[in-house]
Parts: sequence; C-alpha cells; structure tokens
Amino acid sequence: MNKAFTRESDDADDDEADPAAPAIPAGVKNYVTPAGYARLRAELLALLDVERPKVVEIVSWAAKNGDRSENGDYLYGKKRLREIDRRIRFLTKRLDIAEVVDPSVHFGADQVFFGATVRYVSGRGEERTITIKGVDESDSAAGEISWIAPMARALLGARVGDEVRVQTPAGVDEVEVLAVSYPSAGVS
Repeated sequence: MNKAFTRESDDADDDEADPAAPAIPAGVKNYVTPAGYARLRAELLALLDVERPKVVEIVSWAAKNGDRSENGDYLYGKKRLREIDRRIRFLTKRLDIAEVVDPSVHFGADQVFFGATVRYVSGRGEERTITIKGVDESDSAAGEISWIAPMARALLGARVGDEVRVQTPAGVDEVEVLAVSYPSAGVS
C-alpha cells in the first residue's frame, strides 16, 4: 500500500519531547544525585541492549510475513520502536547535560542544599518531610520534589529555624524549617 494512504509515518513524532518528562528551564543545569544518574543510565542501557533488539527482531519477523498494512505485530512493533528510540534520545540528552551532585558532602549540615531531606511546618500547622532531588528523579509519591519546584526553591539556602515564604496555589505561605538531613557517604 502506498504510504500516502496510511495513518502513520516513520517520523510522526520523532522530534517531540517526552510529554511525561518534566521540563528543565533554559540555561539551568540538570542536577541529579549519583543514584538518580545510575537509574537513568541503567534504563538507557536496558533499552539499548535488551528491549530494542527484541522489538527489532519481532518487527523483522513480522515484515517477512507479507502484507504489512494489516500485520498487527509489524504495526505495533514499529510504533513501539519509535517510542523506544524517542526515550533513548531523551535519556541520552538528559545524561549528557546531567551534573551529578553528591548530597552526602553536606552530611551533618543544617543548611538546605540539593539532596537535603527537609522537615518543615507550614503556616497552617501542617508538618511535612520532603527530599529535594533532580528533575528526572523526583517522585512526589515518595515525598521527593524537584529542586526547581517552588517549595524547593524557597527552602534552598535556609537553615534550621529559618522561616521562608513560598508562593502556593492558595497564596503565600510561611514555612519554618524544623530539621535538615543528608544521606551519609555512599548512600543517596
């Protein structure tokens, strides 16, 4: 079948950024902990060494079966291959610009830097604990926030006992830093 009559093109979304990926502001470094860098690198290597070769094999096998226009294995495989290639490009770019910062160098400090676990109380009396991580490694469900998040930006540089103002959707809030901790050497 002529390519003009198919829905998909080979480069349909090749240059689009990963929509699920958080954006890094222009001119800002991509800070990441050693553990976060290792996870991203492991994902990249798994895609390159394991998943992509499997999908290429399936697509190759499906292509040999004849009519590709109604071949689900071929169509799905090509789509999955584009997704894998997009993720590989994204991870490669992010790892290339990553600046690995070991938070354990601040072990014992009472000031908030990248990688700190901070316990604070809001102006409404709510006590929370967060860990400031890189854009590509933060997980809000685990109490981790990106260092570019408004709360993290407000807390960076603060010390235990300091009160800082942070802009929230509900308005400006005053938060007091109760405790700051860092992982010991070798743990991130």
